[in-house]
Amino acid sequence: MTDLHLDAGKYAAFLWPAYAITAAGFAWMIAATLLRARRWRREVERLEAARPRKGGADSAGGGAGDRAA
Repeated sequence: MTDLHLDAGKYAAFLWPAYAITAAGFAWMIAATLLRARRWRREVERLEAARPRKGGADSAGGGAGDRAA
């Protein structure tokens, strides 16, 4: 099995905080992306629920979008 060498020597005071900050940044970006996707999904569902359905009483007028070419 691979032996991990985690000793950073005299640079450990700089290296490990840099890794921690990088990991925190990645976690922040992932969380923000997932929350934004959830918010947009709810917005799309809300807009689709408010949209009149095709073939309902609202579309009985035969608008230009219903005609075949």
